[in-house]
Amino acid sequence: MTDNKKFDVIIIGGSYAGLSSAMALGRALRNVLIIDSGLPCNRQTPHSHNFITQDGAKPSEIAEKAKTQVLKYDTVKFLNDLAVSGNKTENGFTITTKTGGTFETKKLVFATGVKDIMPDVKGFSECWGITVIHCPYCHGYEVKHEKTGILANGNFALHYAQLIRNWTKELTIFTNGKSTLTQEQTDKISKHNIPIIEKEIAEIKHENGNLRQIVFKDNSTFDLKAIYSRPNFEQHCKIPEMLGCELTEEGLLKVDMFQKATVANIFACGDSSSPMRSVSNAVSTGNIAGAVLNNGMTEEEF
Repeated sequence: MTDNKKFDVIIIGGSYAGLSSAMALGRALRNVLIIDSGLPCNRQTPHSHNFITQDGAKPSEIAEKAKTQVLKYDTVKFLNDLAVSGNKTENGFTITTKTGGTFETKKLVFATGVKDIMPDVKGFSECWGITVIHCPYCHGYEVKHEKTGILANGNFALHYAQLIRNWTKELTIFTNGKSTLTQEQTDKISKHNIPIIEKEIAEIKHENGNLRQIVFKDNSTFDLKAIYSRPNFEQHCKIPEMLGCELTEEGLLKVDMFQKATVANIFACGDSSSPMRSVSNAVSTGNIAGAVLNNGMTEEEF
């Protein structure tokens, strides 16, 4: 908690991207407030991979270690709360939280991530991040050579089939209804002996998130160890849009190579602005946002 109401920078979102940005700014002696509601999108994921020095660690342990290190810089404060609205002011922005707190800042960093919209399939959300997974670079090695499904249709199904075949040849595509693959795409997939099943799915049976089988609406079943899927998502935080920030066609916050959003003095990093959803990418983009933001402030002040 903090009694201070004015900051150089407010970072909304205190997971990997937000903490990385805060470290760069804290080390630059900036007065920073991190506001975080404590609901990272990978909270069910048992282990994080493909992040050098942290391979196999629990995501919560990485975040807690990062938070401890960041808060050693006495200019950085952390507030457990939910940012609910934002307004432009003559000198920057005000942010209001769910508990009624109002804070002023010159600059904003959004590291708020995205909210996955789970499909209406029983068992999907309980397995999400455990054995229903989105990224082979994060999780593929752990289910290599296993009997694996792809829950997708159209272009996504083709992309996953091409990509995941590198980790396992025991692949089956489940379109959960009529296939929208073109004939050319279907022929390409069939050439690699990857079945396409168009039955509608009733349930994903599992034990504590560990997938056992798919149950179709006709009561037939299919045994599996893992499923790749990319559910729809929305921005976890609506404040950037309230302030006029543009989104890409995919629904991500539009940023340039320096993580600058389309509204002056606003930056975005991590999953909210990148399709590369990984801890390592979040840390990288957060660091860039913090460094570029501080550099801009030094130029303004000189």
